[in-house]
Amino acid sequence: MIKKCVFGLCLTVITCFLVSCESGQPRAAANVLKAVKGTNEEKIGTTSGSGIGAVAGSTAANLKTLPIPDPKIIMARQEVPILCYHQIRDYRPGDSKSARDYIVPTAIFRDQMKALADSGFTTILPEQLYGYLVAGQPLPEKPVMISFDDGCDEQFPVTNEILEPLNFKAAFFIMTVSVNRPNFMTSEQIRELANKGHSIGLHTWDHHNVKKYTGDDWVKQVEKPKLQLEKITGRPIQFFAYPFGLWNEAAVPELKLRGLIGAFQLSTSRDPASPLHTIRRIIVTGSWTGPQLVKRMSAGFSK
Repeated sequence: MIKKCVFGLCLTVITCFLVSCESGQPRAAANVLKAVKGTNEEKIGTTSGSGIGAVAGSTAANLKTLPIPDPKIIMARQEVPILCYHQIRDYRPGDSKSARDYIVPTAIFRDQMKALADSGFTTILPEQLYGYLVAGQPLPEKPVMISFDDGCDEQFPVTNEILEPLNFKAAFFIMTVSVNRPNFMTSEQIRELANKGHSIGLHTWDHHNVKKYTGDDWVKQVEKPKLQLEKITGRPIQFFAYPFGLWNEAAVPELKLRGLIGAFQLSTSRDPASPLHTIRRIIVTGSWTGPQLVKRMSAGFSK
């Protein structure tokens, strides 16, 4: 489903971005990222949404008015299962073992989503999760959040073909260096997802580890990409996913300063002092059947 590689990016680029949610040591990606870096400036102005998208945007705009309680109150709330996906496509002969760990074949993804629906799960978005965590706003009886990292282009059609027939919504964390590049979503596709009521979040400019940021890195990796996504969607960008799932205490005030009210990491426990900026996700693999996903998900987020 994903388009054929262009100008030599091929599988190397794809494999590089597949590890964006990896909870272990980040892989060196600087040389590969040079192939997709460039001017890549977004020149499309803001747009106004309608229907579901407009409601989602309005809700996001009101989130900052909610008073934040003591972190202990947030930590006491039941965790919501949050799934992290990267590429949804069939395996290829050249895919390495490490690459396959972050690829979910389309038929398997369809089976996983059907299993969630058959088990009575209802998808929620980061905006709803935030309202629940800080204000105790009600959620569906069996909530789950589906998230995608990087902005790979096949995420767009599988959303239309698999998620929407189930009335499922998802959160997309976009790495903006790749917007409008081969194998990644266009600005128009990102805008359409937002207009349809999906959530758009930030995944930095070019996937550098936030634990290594100094000085102007925060402007380059967060401030400018955040503005770019806000111009594309016409909505505030308030949620962030850490590259490689890695974070540190120094990152939290920097994200808050730039209007990012929630951030998602991986695997490790939430930080008791900063639970809103260390929300936990799990990576879904293509080796899990639908029922196996439901079982692993339920066990991994039970208290």
